[in-house]
Amino acid sequence: MGRITSFADLIGILKDKASQGKAALVSSNPKGKSLSFHLSVLRATTHDPSTPPGNRHLSALLSAGTGSRATAASAVEAVMNRLHTTGYACVALKSLIIVHHIVKHGRFILQDQLSVFPASGGRNYLKLSGFRDEKSPLMWELSSWVRWYGLYLEHLLSTSRVMGFFVASASSTIHKDEYEDMVSSLTNTDLLREVDALVGLLQEACKIPDIPFSGGKPLADKITRLVGEDYVSSVNELYTRLNEFKERSNTLSFGDTVELVCALKRLESSKERLSEIWCGNWKRSWLDGFWSLVSEVKGVIGGLEDGYEQIEKTFVGIGRREKGYESARFSDRLVIGYGDDTVRFSSGRFSNVRRFNYPVDHCVVQTTLNVL
Repeated sequence: MGRITSFADLIGILKDKASQGKAALVSSNPKGKSLSFHLSVLRATTHDPSTPPGNRHLSALLSAGTGSRATAASAVEAVMNRLHTTGYACVALKSLIIVHHIVKHGRFILQDQLSVFPASGGRNYLKLSGFRDEKSPLMWELSSWVRWYGLYLEHLLSTSRVMGFFVASASSTIHKDEYEDMVSSLTNTDLLREVDALVGLLQEACKIPDIPFSGGKPLADKITRLVGEDYVSSVNELYTRLNEFKERSNTLSFGDTVELVCALKRLESSKERLSEIWCGNWKRSWLDGFWSLVSEVKGVIGGLEDGYEQIEKTFVGIGRREKGYESARFSDRLVIGYGDDTVRFSSGRFSNVRRFNYPVDHCVVQTTLNVL
């Protein structure tokens, strides 16, 4: 446990002890068995900013995936209730780390319950865009991490809905040959939708805040590692899809070409920031190979690099419709969805790796009008 440096730290420690003691008494009762997950969440999300959730408590929560749907739902509810009722930045960050671990390491039944929370009514999803903790300078700094991390995880879940599986999840593994066959069977529209979502996820990753100056580095480092793993997985997914577009270059319509150009431009605009944050953690040759492929696809699209530039000059402006990722915009929705089609994960959909009818934010192109 970190040093007590303020009265707020002392209050946080007392709250931890009181909450855990009460939960331990209730969960010891056979009728309160479902509250054991609540106790694990409390122990994993203490008010100490110097320690991320412990592996033992994370494992206890992930074990809910080996039980029934009701068991998995109880675990997810305990995490989300902790997230939505706390006013402490470090507690909120630890709760989000648990959510991230469920996405990455949880069994499907647990991930499925996370994706459809809340089942009916209740609070909006993460909805952390207005989170503020002014108890200390450190909590104020960590508040920016809470706002960004909540939004990033919403992007991660939205992207997973587009892909039809949980991005970067150990439970989403598939044989390489089967995976390549699956990608090659997708329509251009489906491929563009997936590329657009993956690029959007990387763009959100680029917005990661700076490491706090006044403490909280262990929490920030833990989150940075988790997001870095997502970065690797996203690049792998993009690599396969860009290779497929390279093979289809002669069959792309003008509209498809425009959308792909938009996605590549956005991707390249993130290159410097991505390299700045995570380049030292991964093999340089691996990343160089990916960015070489991006350049190669650009050249193939236009025939030559000059052709690609000519495509860009054809447009007066390339914009994008406003995205619906802002946390506060998920109000009155059970899960993240668009239009009249609220999209839910379901076991059948994931087992068949089916695609969702998820509208992509198309590039808006205006042609030059010369009015004499």
